[in-house]
Amino acid sequence: MWSGGKDSALALWRARQSGLQVEWLVNVYDRATERVRFHATPLAAIAHQARAAGVRLVSVPTDSETFEGSLRATYAGLVQQGCRGVVFGDIHLADVRAWYEERTRGAGLDHVEPLWGESPAALLAEFVAIGGRAVLTCIETAKLDASWLGRVIDERFVRDIAALAVDPCGENGEYHSFAYSGPFFNVDIPWRTGERRDDGRFAQLDLV
Repeated sequence: MWSGGKDSALALWRARQSGLQVEWLVNVYDRATERVRFHATPLAAIAHQARAAGVRLVSVPTDSETFEGSLRATYAGLVQQGCRGVVFGDIHLADVRAWYEERTRGAGLDHVEPLWGESPAALLAEFVAIGGRAVLTCIETAKLDASWLGRVIDERFVRDIAALAVDPCGENGEYHSFAYSGPFFNVDIPWRTGERRDDGRFAQLDLV
């Protein structure tokens, strides 16, 4: 399951390191905006990630009424193609994990959580240490100020986020990101910043 962010990328890397063969990136996006919900990442950028990762992209358009049905149909289609399990990048949100795990196992698929239960600070540091880089594409403005939007996740970011009273990995919605470089990709993904939007709760950054 691929959001395009740093946790997805680290989960992909760990899955491969453990010997799993990853054949698909399943990306669920908002039908109306054609962007990954919250992350604000456009579909074209996700497609670049899939090519850089050397795997096939499964794009799943959804809205609030059709989300679960679309996910179940996607899982059924993957099973028919020989898929045996789904890798997730969850860390500690038990309700989120439980919702997906019920539907994953219900489709006859293994539910794999390479990052589960580990320290968010340690996971963030690991992402950077292995050469991973990502850019913040969304922040919750009540938790992070506007200066964080567009920042690159690097060594300085790891130090700066540790000084704040937030989850270092943004697991509570503090921020979302777009991974563009690291050992999970064959090539770096070029990008530049585009339009900024702020609805009073979330500030988002377009990537071009």
